[in-house]
Amino acid sequence: MAKIDLVFRQIDERTREVSLALAMEHIRPDAVHILDDVRPFSECVTQMLRIDHDCDYVVYLDADCLILDDMRPFLDSCDSAYVDSYVSDRFRGRIHCGAHITRRDVVARMASITPPKDDMAYVLRPESRMRNLAMKSLGLNKQFRNFDILHDYFQFNRHIFMKYAVRELRSRTDMQFQRLAMAMETWPEPNGDVDDFTVARHAVRYARELVPAHAGAADVQRFIESLPQRAQSELARLGIEEKEDFTHDDLAAWKAEHRDRVNYGATVKKPKIFGVGLSRTGTRSLTQGLQMLGFDAIHYPGDETTYTELSNGETELSVLKQYDALTDITTVPYCQQLDQTYPGSKFVLTIRDKDSWLQSCENHWYNRPAFKEAESPQEEAYLRMRQLLRAAIFGCYNYVPERFSWVYDRHVRDVMAYFKNRPDDLLVINIADGEGFEKLAPFLNRPIPAEPFPHKGGVLSARMARERAAIAAAQ
Repeated sequence: MAKIDLVFRQIDERTREVSLALAMEHIRPDAVHILDDVRPFSECVTQMLRIDHDCDYVVYLDADCLILDDMRPFLDSCDSAYVDSYVSDRFRGRIHCGAHITRRDVVARMASITPPKDDMAYVLRPESRMRNLAMKSLGLNKQFRNFDILHDYFQFNRHIFMKYAVRELRSRTDMQFQRLAMAMETWPEPNGDVDDFTVARHAVRYARELVPAHAGAADVQRFIESLPQRAQSELARLGIEEKEDFTHDDLAAWKAEHRDRVNYGATVKKPKIFGVGLSRTGTRSLTQGLQMLGFDAIHYPGDETTYTELSNGETELSVLKQYDALTDITTVPYCQQLDQTYPGSKFVLTIRDKDSWLQSCENHWYNRPAFKEAESPQEEAYLRMRQLLRAAIFGCYNYVPERFSWVYDRHVRDVMAYFKNRPDDLLVINIADGEGFEKLAPFLNRPIPAEPFPHKGGVLSARMARERAAIAAAQ
C-alpha cells in the first residue's frame, strides 16, 4: 500500500468540516497537514512546500471539494508523477481542479524552485505554476483521473465573490475568456432572487470594472490580497446576506434530491473507448475531451508493459485495467481485435483535411527519429513503441508524403467499411474543422459540457482561429 499524506487547505469555507470528514473517509491518509486561513494563496503554497513529507504521494485538497467516492484504491495503485483530478464544478461543469495527487519527488522539486518575480502566471495560479516548473525540469508529464467530487457547491457568498473576481482575472486570454463566457451562458437566468450565480455575476463585473486589462502582475497581486475585505463590503452594499453553516445532513438531502445525476467516479463501470484516428488528426484534443466527459483516457502509452503486450500481438491490455479510453496510433493496427476483445466498446475516428494533415505530419516527424541512443529505460521503451507502430501503420520509419497519403486513405476506408453496419459504435469527427462536444457527448450519452472543446497540439482550422480572434476582440 502507498503511504499518503493529505494537505488540507481551508480558508473558512462553508464546507470545510464536511470536506475534511469525507477526505478522511475516502483517502484514509497516513498523515494530515492542515493549512488554516493562509492568505493570499501564494503564501499558502509557500507554507505547504515547507512541510517535511515522509510518504509516496501527497494529496493537496481544498476545503471547497467534497469527495463522494473511494479514492484510496487508485492511490494505492498509482504510478504517475502527478495526477490532476476532474471534478464536477458548480459553475463550470466538468473541470480539473481542487484535488491534486503529487508524487513526493515532484513536491521536493517544487520546494527547491524560487517563485518567479513579476510573473502573472504565478500571481494567478501559484501552485500550478510551481508544479509546472518542477515537472518540466524533471521531464515528467501529468495524467488525469475522474472522481466523483463536488467542487464549489454550497459555498459562502463571500467566497463565491472572491473566486469569481479572480476567475475574471484568469480569463484575460482569448481561450480563457471563451471558457468563462460559455460557462456563464449555462447559468440560470436571473429571476430577482439572490443565488450563487447572482453573486458570481456581480464578482465578474466588479473585477472587470476595477482591474484594467493592462494591469501588471503587482497591481493584480494587490487586488487579490484585498479581496476578502472587498467581498465583505461589496456584498453588504448589495444587501446580500450570508448563508448558514453547512452540515452532513444538508449534503445527504442534496444527494437524495440528485440521486439521478451522472456519477463520474472512477468506480462506475464505463464502456471502453478507442480513438482510432491517425496521429495529427486531433487525438490529443479527443483525449482531453473524453476526460472532460468523465472518461479516464490515456494518449499513446509508451511504457514497457504496453509495448511488450502489443509487440506480442496481445490486445487485452494492462493499461485498460486503469483507463476507460485509449487514443492515438496505439490502437490503429489492432482496431478490429480490440473490438473483439472488448465487446460493447465505442470507437472514434478523427479525420482531417489530408493536405493539412500531411503538412502537420512532416512538421511533427521532423527531428523525431525512429532510432537513436536512449538516455533512460523509459525512453528506450518509448522508442521501441515508436518503431513498432511506424512499421505496422506506415510501413516506413521516416516521413514519406506519398506513403502517408496512401495510408491515410486506406485507414479511413478500412475503418468505415468495418463499422458500416454498426453506426452506433463508430463516430467520425473532424476536430480540426471545429467539430467537438456537440457530436462526441451524445455519442457517449453524456451531457454537453459548459466548457469549449479543447484544441491541443496545434490542431485548429483557419475558421476556428478566426472565431477565437473575434472572441478576443469582443473582450
